[in-house]
Amino acid sequence: MHCLYLFVPFAGYCPILFSPLDVVVEYGASFSVNCFVNSITHQFGLSWEGFDDTMEDSEEISRIVDKVTDWEMNVTCYMYSNETQCSQDLPITIYSEFFFPKTNNFLEFTHSCEFLFTETPDSVFISVNHNGPMKEGEPYELQCDVHNVAPVQNLTVNWYKGQTLLDQTTFTDTSETPVNKTATLLIRPDRADDGAQYRCEAELDLGAEGPPNSTESALNAEVYYKPQHSSSTETIIKDDKVMLDCTVKANPASTYTWDHLKEKNSSSVLKSSALSPGNYTCTATNALGRDSKVFIVKGQF
Repeated sequence: MHCLYLFVPFAGYCPILFSPLDVVVEYGASFSVNCFVNSITHQFGLSWEGFDDTMEDSEEISRIVDKVTDWEMNVTCYMYSNETQCSQDLPITIYSEFFFPKTNNFLEFTHSCEFLFTETPDSVFISVNHNGPMKEGEPYELQCDVHNVAPVQNLTVNWYKGQTLLDQTTFTDTSETPVNKTATLLIRPDRADDGAQYRCEAELDLGAEGPPNSTESALNAEVYYKPQHSSSTETIIKDDKVMLDCTVKANPASTYTWDHLKEKNSSSVLKSSALSPGNYTCTATNALGRDSKVFIVKGQF
């Protein structure tokens, strides 16, 4: 592969443009491109290197590649005018959905005719800095490990809870070889997050014309939280069909105790018809705490 550099430009500016501005093409596929000049103040000719060496006295020249078979393909458009010339390299990204070589490598050419390997992550893994269930209201750090990715400046780690985007992490490294990267996210789960799925998605941006390129890992959260009644008191009119219901959501599940009963009872529900008028206090308890509710039982009038 020969790198061709700019010759004498027009006052430091080369008016060559491409349409499309860059080419993203799968190995073995076809593409077309136009080279044109955005100035008509000079007599000029245009030619390609990489397709053919024919010069045309035209404002625009087009070429079609039926099949890309060269990973090191280099295409340059030249403009000649009044014994001066300038050139521009066509930015080309050639990718493959298959292994090349040995890993999922994508080959990308830059304007300067240098090239770098673009590699989708070998793996993505999400973890939390804690063993066992999380506790409501406490801080935890989620970690997303992305293995063997390049170029890292094209990488974005997206954090999700369910389908909701929570945060994004980008990288400023300029390394062009595959590296391992880590992103973190601080969370404070509440009871509504019990059973929620957290995901980190590693997205490698190959441009608007490139293929979708993302890999993700998920973690299902288990959150412990104490019992909490929606109200602290409830008035009950004694009736055969009316119940004293102390059931409350908690994780782990609550155990129940009742005060002011003649006999011990661990049920979360009592029949009002079996009780005398008065106040009955139910306490729901688990490993994280307890919460009480007073039932005021009144007789029928």
